[in-house]
Amino acid sequence: MFHVEPGTDATDFGPAEPPAAAAVVFGDRLDKARLYYSALAGPGVERGLIGPREIPRLWDRHILNCAVIGDLIPQGVRVVDIGSGAGLPGIPLAIARPDLRITLVEPLLRRTVFLAEFVAEAGIDNITIVRGRAEQAGVKKEAGGADVVTSRAVAPLAKLAGWSMPLVHEHGRMLALKGISAAEELERDRAELTKAGAGHAEVLECGVGVLETPTFVISAERLARAERRAERRAGGRGTTDAKRH
Repeated sequence: MFHVEPGTDATDFGPAEPPAAAAVVFGDRLDKARLYYSALAGPGVERGLIGPREIPRLWDRHILNCAVIGDLIPQGVRVVDIGSGAGLPGIPLAIARPDLRITLVEPLLRRTVFLAEFVAEAGIDNITIVRGRAEQAGVKKEAGGADVVTSRAVAPLAKLAGWSMPLVHEHGRMLALKGISAAEELERDRAELTKAGAGHAEVLECGVGVLETPTFVISAERLARAERRAERRAGGRGTTDAKRH
């Protein structure tokens, strides 16, 4: 078990104090976000989950970048975060949105140990951790039927859709955090999304007006069978112009 204090040792590498946007995003749970920063900058680096060069960018590029996707998620729903790694985006989302029930899915033991230790240390009670791969039958049984599946830097979009769609119920959504090339990736892989049973795919921008650089998210909905046929006939056409949130 590790023990972290807000700001410990992290000041040697970058700004331990959060930017002003963090108070807007996390509100009265900012202290838990501080703990997460310290966990990433300390044990996270020591265990090889985060590169030391990322420490100066932890708040903006990682923690806040992930937390703002809460703007896209309805109240009180169940979220599955696949390939959680060090807990991104699931942990910042759970801190910012305590109304959500979030399952972190991660195959590597050393990462799930880190996640479990941090969740216990920080007293975050809306997170469950499942060790396994999103495509495994046991994971589908334990975590399936979710309202939303999230991911960040896990796989190309075509493969990601094949892992995500089976974990959500009909009309549930996949939210894949991507970079500025999200529109190009969606255009390239739109046909594969349609094959995976996804539709109404679009690029969304989160954190506009709050973050210096907004978060780009590809959103796609799991369609019912009849809707899938219609989507295939239409060729999966849709807009790749980013919508702001």
